[in-house]
Amino acid sequence: MDGEFDQLRDARVRTATFEWLSELVMRHGEVLPREDLQDGFELGAYRIRVIGPQGIFKPASMQVPLSITTSPNGPYDDAFGPSGLRYRYRGTDPEHRDNRGLRFAMQYQLPMVYFHGLVPGRYLAIWPVYVVYDMPDVLTFSIAVDDAVNLPRHDAALEVGEISQARRSYVTTLARRRVHQSAFRERVLRAYRHQCAFCRLRHGELLEAAHIIPDTEPEGEPVVSNGLSLCRLHHAAFDRFFVGVRPDHVIEVRPDVLVEMDGPTLRHAIQGIHGQRIDIPRSRAEQPDRDGLSERYERFLEVATAL
Repeated sequence: MDGEFDQLRDARVRTATFEWLSELVMRHGEVLPREDLQDGFELGAYRIRVIGPQGIFKPASMQVPLSITTSPNGPYDDAFGPSGLRYRYRGTDPEHRDNRGLRFAMQYQLPMVYFHGLVPGRYLAIWPVYVVYDMPDVLTFSIAVDDAVNLPRHDAALEVGEISQARRSYVTTLARRRVHQSAFRERVLRAYRHQCAFCRLRHGELLEAAHIIPDTEPEGEPVVSNGLSLCRLHHAAFDRFFVGVRPDHVIEVRPDVLVEMDGPTLRHAIQGIHGQRIDIPRSRAEQPDRDGLSERYERFLEVATAL
């Protein structure tokens, strides 16, 4: 680090960054486009960019790293483990300036942003995160996530005790779940060309990734072949067995629902898709797993015959 550390100015930049990211999430949802992160925001006479070409990033106007990034299919084997996020050193030299920067952030417990690449150009932003351990023997830092409401004031140092460590462990577990859920959604929607497999609706705000085999079960892996891109209505209908999908990709509506008399939504959005084929990904590897569809369809038939 060059020069004496200006802790007050550093805290102001970090606080402004977190506020700007909150506004960005309000605009885009929690998965953010890389171009906005690269452009950054203006703070006084400076433009604060929050992500860079390297995983450990320090804006030109700061002395200590502001963010760390895991790129989609990147060279780093960063992963959430039982003790939090394991983040690889920059290179193999523990004294590289980026590694020294994270070590300094650990010493002063400076809050940072973690950007997890889900698919190219799309990142889940998680903040605040803290460097909690340095493991030079494996060239790795351990990163913990905390709750934003516990960020220190500009003029206050962060105290880390047993209570805050337990809180960080809990929040990190939640963050890990968010990463997995967001990655599953982004990859499924991308494979299905950002449209509902049942009705071809293309409004991303209304699309979700449905599990063929629920993720609460051992076989319910968060992989594209276990997913369907569905609008919210059809996701709910699929989850509650109003509709089923045969292994040959044909939609069936439950018999009692098929003859039910109701308004235009039921008639067109549910009954109207009976007998239609779902839209599937072009890549064979990303298409619905046939065994998974068969198992799910059997469950649909069991519900249908029980009513």
